[in-house]
Amino acid sequence: MPSFFPSPTVSLYMGRMFLVRTFSVLAGLVLVLMTLDLLGESGKVLAHPGNGQSELWTYVGLRTPQIIARFLPFSVLLGTLITLATLNQNSEIISLKSAGLSAHQILAPLMLTGLLVALISFAFNERVVARATATLSAWQKVEYGPLPDGSGLLGNVWVRDGDDLIRAGQVAGRGPAIRLTDVAVYDRVDGRVSAIVSAARARYLGAGAWELAEAQRFDVASGRARPLGTVRGMNGVTPDQFTLASVNPDGLSFRELSRAIDDLAAAGRPTQALEAALWHKFSGPLSSVLMPLLGAVAGFGLARSGRLFVRAVIGMALGFAYFVADNFALAMGNLGAYPPLLAAWSPFLLFLLIGETVLVRTEE
Repeated sequence: MPSFFPSPTVSLYMGRMFLVRTFSVLAGLVLVLMTLDLLGESGKVLAHPGNGQSELWTYVGLRTPQIIARFLPFSVLLGTLITLATLNQNSEIISLKSAGLSAHQILAPLMLTGLLVALISFAFNERVVARATATLSAWQKVEYGPLPDGSGLLGNVWVRDGDDLIRAGQVAGRGPAIRLTDVAVYDRVDGRVSAIVSAARARYLGAGAWELAEAQRFDVASGRARPLGTVRGMNGVTPDQFTLASVNPDGLSFRELSRAIDDLAAAGRPTQALEAALWHKFSGPLSSVLMPLLGAVAGFGLARSGRLFVRAVIGMALGFAYFVADNFALAMGNLGAYPPLLAAWSPFLLFLLIGETVLVRTEE
C-alpha cells in the first residue's frame, strides 16, 4: 500500500469502523423518516378505493430509495464525526500521530472509503432511485390509482396547442412510437371551452397527425355527448411536446437525462437547470469523499481538554454548511444565475479548499 496510507491493518480497521457507523446511522434515519413519511401519506394512499396494505408496502418500497439517496451524505458526515471522535477519545489518534503519521495520512482510509460509498451511491441512484422516483411520481399524479406498468411513463401531462389545451393521463414511449392514454382535448374559443373531445388512446401517425381511438365529443353549449369512434385530431402537435413538457431530473438516469437535454436543445428550449442537475449526479455522490475532510476537526486535539464536543459541533457545522451551499448553488443554477458547471461543482471545490485550510492550519 502506498506510503500515503497507514498500514493495511490500520486502514482496514478505520475503513470498517467508518462504514459500520455510517450505515448504522443511515438505517436509523431511514427507519424514523420513513415511518413519519408513511404516517403523513398513508391517508392519501388508502383514500383510493381498493387500496390496502399491499399498496402501503408498495409506497414504502418506492419512497425508501429516495430517502436513502437524500440522507446518505448526512449519514456519511455523522459517521465521520462518530468515528473520529471515538478514535480521539480512545487516544488512537494520538498513537497514530506518535507513530509519525500526518493528519492527511490518518484521514486517507476514510476518504478512500468515502470514494467507495460515492461509487455505490452513484450506482444506486442510477439503477434504483431514478426508476423509483419516476414510478412514484406517475403514481402520485393518478392519486394512487392503479399503478402504471412499464418504464419511461409520464402522468397527467398538459400541452397547449394554440388556444386549445390537451391533457394526457399517461404518456409512454418517445418519438414516433409514443402512445397516449386517457386523452382529453379542450377546444377553446376566446378563452372559453366550447367542446371536449376525449379518447381512450391516441397514437402518432406522423406529419403532425394523431389517431384518437374510442373518442367522443361533448358539446358544452348543448350539454350533449356523441361518440366519434376512431378519428384524427390534434393536428400540428408533435410527440416531444408531451415527452418534454415536464422533465424530472430526479426520475431520469444520467444517460436518459442527457438525451432529454439534447432533445430540449434541439427544440430550442432552455436547458441550463437540467444541465446543472446532470452534473450534480456526479458531484452529489462525491460529497461522501468530502465529509471526512470537513469532519476531521472532531478527530484531533486533546479529548481531555473538554473541547471534543465543541470540535464535533464545528465539524457538523462545516458539513451542514456544505449542504446549504450546495442547495443554494443548484437553486441559482435553476434560475439561470449560475452556469451549470459552476452550480454543480462550485460548492464541492469551495469546501474542499475550506476543509484543507482548516486541516493544514490546525494540524499540519
